[in-house]
Amino acid sequence: MRVSSVLVSAFSSALFVAIIFVADVAYSQQAPAVTVAPAKMMDLRETTDFTGRVIAIQKVDIRARVAGFLEAVKFTEGQTVSAGTVLYEVEDGTYRAAVQEIQGSIEAAEAARDLAVIEQRRSQQLFANRTIPQAQLDIANAQVKKAEAELVRLRGSKASAELNLSYTRIVAPFDGIIGLSAVDVGALVGPDSGSLATLTRLDPIYVNFPVATSLFLTYRERVLRGEAPPGGNVGITLPNGTIYPSKGEINFVSSDVAQGTDTILVRAEFANPDKLLLDGTLVRVTFEQLDRQDVLAIPQEAVQRDQQGAFVMVVGADSKVELRRIEVARSTRGQSVIAKGLKEDERVITDGVGKVRPGMVVDAAPAADG
Repeated sequence: MRVSSVLVSAFSSALFVAIIFVADVAYSQQAPAVTVAPAKMMDLRETTDFTGRVIAIQKVDIRARVAGFLEAVKFTEGQTVSAGTVLYEVEDGTYRAAVQEIQGSIEAAEAARDLAVIEQRRSQQLFANRTIPQAQLDIANAQVKKAEAELVRLRGSKASAELNLSYTRIVAPFDGIIGLSAVDVGALVGPDSGSLATLTRLDPIYVNFPVATSLFLTYRERVLRGEAPPGGNVGITLPNGTIYPSKGEINFVSSDVAQGTDTILVRAEFANPDKLLLDGTLVRVTFEQLDRQDVLAIPQEAVQRDQQGAFVMVVGADSKVELRRIEVARSTRGQSVIAKGLKEDERVITDGVGKVRPGMVVDAAPAADG
């Protein structure tokens, strides 16, 4: 009885071990799950990124051109104003009085000129009758010229006085956003008072960015050889990662090189109707060639590298894995451009490469975006 029990126990143990072995073998033969993406033709134009700074197309300090006490501040800080909008009013009593005083002097001078003309005509008649000498006629002619010269001087003084009077109304020289006012009503302002406020034009707006001289020269050489089109799209990415919706146009390339950085300053102009771009903002600038450039590409994460170079794991129609050597021309926007080694629609493993070996059968699922 005891021997029989031992045999049963041994048989049970052997059977359990066999079951575990079979389960392990079955488990090991399950196809590993991987994620694949097809090699696709896509428009991957060459791009280059730079760091740029947003610069207002116009920005001026508003200053007083005549002295006087400030009577009114006619704007709300931060509002958009149109060219010609009155921003400040300086007391103008003194300047109006100056204009009136000169106007009076002009009227008196006109009367003196008219009297001189009458005297001149009388002298001409008397001289014709040989009643007076030439010298007296010359004096009469000179008096007319003197009176006319005085009128010219006074009219110039009046124009200057009227200009000073106009300066008592400080107006916006262009459309823009007015900043904080540095003065209040009652303050004494004048040419030496400094900036009263700042007016900034934000639409359109500039973005300045430095380009390495070597990169600029390489690009110019490619353009001359016909390998790259002249010009391109200029895009920007805002500090929060948002891509600005409008493209810019390059309108200035510096003719000299910054000695400290060996860079060339390039400027692009952008439409900015919603005032998203603010003066002084640091942005990422992307220069993209104009023409489409359809190339064969795969996700960058599919590319592996070893001592022999770049390779990918290709999943064939039979779900078997093949190691394929490739040449990568360049990488951009998360994609690797393939120069050699792959054909369109061939599937490469993007996730799960570490679980497979060449020749294995895999359970391939397409990537979420493919």
